[in-house]
Amino acid sequence: MSKPYSTFQGAYARQSQSAGMSPRMADPESSFSFGKRKRLNVVSILLNVLAPWLVFCGVFAAMSFKTHHSSPVLAWLAVVAGLVLAGGAGILARRTKMQDQDPTWYTFAALALGVATISAAVLGDMNYWYNMQPYYDIENINTYPSVNPAREKGQQLMDAGRVYFEDGTGLDTSKAMAFRNLDRYCVAPIVFGQEPLASYDFWAVGVNCCSGTTADFRCGEFDNPKARSGLRLMREDQRPFFRLAVQQAEADLCRGFLSFLSIRVGLRGFCGPDEAAYNIKSNHPLFFYWMQDPVAEVLKYRSDGFKYALIAISTFFAFNILCVVGSVFAFSKLSHEF
Repeated sequence: MSKPYSTFQGAYARQSQSAGMSPRMADPESSFSFGKRKRLNVVSILLNVLAPWLVFCGVFAAMSFKTHHSSPVLAWLAVVAGLVLAGGAGILARRTKMQDQDPTWYTFAALALGVATISAAVLGDMNYWYNMQPYYDIENINTYPSVNPAREKGQQLMDAGRVYFEDGTGLDTSKAMAFRNLDRYCVAPIVFGQEPLASYDFWAVGVNCCSGTTADFRCGEFDNPKARSGLRLMREDQRPFFRLAVQQAEADLCRGFLSFLSIRVGLRGFCGPDEAAYNIKSNHPLFFYWMQDPVAEVLKYRSDGFKYALIAISTFFAFNILCVVGSVFAFSKLSHEF
């Protein structure tokens, strides 16, 4: 009886005969008898084309989209399930080999499922971190219209995701500041009119978009006269560096604070010699990307996430097909040695 998941039917039977084993142990339907054409196991090939790709799609979706945001444990359980499937295929490969049958497609399945699971977990988590998490986070917090930086305080809008400022609001680039730690983290206060504020709580931010040596700020839509809105910074890893830039604008705290951090956590950064403080206050700073249309930017996060997912899924499908085709030729070549 043929083996439904062997590379070529009867491969191990022919190997057994060449090793002097009893012909009764050989596959009676061996396709490796002299003068016969080898027959591919089409079922095995189709399974190895589809199964790893489906596992990749499932794990990638769990790690990229709503499941990761609402239930991270469930998303990582999908990764564990993929690895369990890969391990199960490996166990079947070992059992098949012990029974003097051809384990090659089981072995391929174990490797393919493992690669599919790990790559889907890594790529899916990246897609979630850079695209989908900001989208979900901003959608779940509030939108505030007609905000006046001279009247409202940061503590009142701690749950703001999108903020639309009143006419007359703009950036005070004369008080721009930067903190450098590998990248340059740039901030500029959002103000109303020309009057100084009691507390500068609203800040436009960007990375590597200022010189750091003068009051220079070129982040977001800084040169768009219609821009009067802010999209909340959601990157928790960047927030401390923007906070340091604001502290530097408040007073000359940068060097003392950096000395403390270098001792405690090994952070390395520096304050440029021309970076002077402006002696202002910022009791509850909130950080925003300065732009005209925050809604379009939020939708771009989502569209980028789905676009990245489509590219990843299509690329893995093509990659897996190439691996299967290459394995067919490799297994066919090896079979001539039996």
